[in-house]
Amino acid sequence: MGEQPVLVSACLLGFKCKYNGGHNAVPDLIKMHAEGRAVPVCPEQLGGLPTPRPPAEIQGGEGRDVLSGRARVKDREGKDVTEAFIRGAMETLKLAQKINARVAILKEKSPSCGSTQIYDGTFTGQLQPGAGVTAALLTGHGLKVYSEKTYPALKRGE
Repeated sequence: MGEQPVLVSACLLGFKCKYNGGHNAVPDLIKMHAEGRAVPVCPEQLGGLPTPRPPAEIQGGEGRDVLSGRARVKDREGKDVTEAFIRGAMETLKLAQKINARVAILKEKSPSCGSTQIYDGTFTGQLQPGAGVTAALLTGHGLKVYSEKTYPALKRGE
């Protein structure tokens, strides 16, 4: 993984920033953080959303569609939280640029961080192919985005 810093979803590092106040700790990634190679980031908190918060899903598309104005992010209570998700993605991109990160390891299935799968917007647990808002923005700016499932490929240099 070299010496370049890697952005990592803070929930994967054990930070309790998940929508329900929990985390998704991955021991390997926590070790990487302890070694100073992982920089924690929670786009939803950076966007101004509280923890805990109602779960949110993208409706009408995926992350790229949200960024282009063709889809919205709504929470389970029906509140439109699109602007907070876009703001969080932009702040995450600024951080990536500031620390010269070229790689991010983000939480799969998240409406912010999912890299290949997100929930379909119906709050029924159904998944669809696509990226979250932050993952789409980072990818669009040349970062390589992995998930907690695919990051071992990063170690192998893929």
